Amino acid sequence: MAGLTKTQLVRHLAEQHEMSNKAVAAFLDSLAELAVKEAKKNGVFVLPGLGRLKKAHRKARTGRNPQTGAAIKIPAKTVAKFYLAKSVKDSIAPPKK
Repeated sequence: MAGLTKTQLVRHLAEQHEMSNKAVAAFLDSLAELAVKEAKKNGVFVLPGLGRLKKAHRKARTGRNPQTGAAIKIPAKTVAKFYLAKSVKDSIAPPKK
């Protein structure tokens, strides 16, 4: 099941806010660029109402090769994680009562 493509998203936002497709596409590109730059520099980028993009460190660990079962060393690395805002989580999948 596929979501909106970038083109569909740009058209929808352009129609909704009476802007040109080019302006909306430029805005989305600059927002993505800013998010990456800020997360890289400060470790976190908050998009109000949606969530946080956060830089996280994974420790080195031992894993297993699924085909042979042999132990392998997995090196430490830095990864990006996105945490949804509580309001988004609750509206998509309401908590059970």
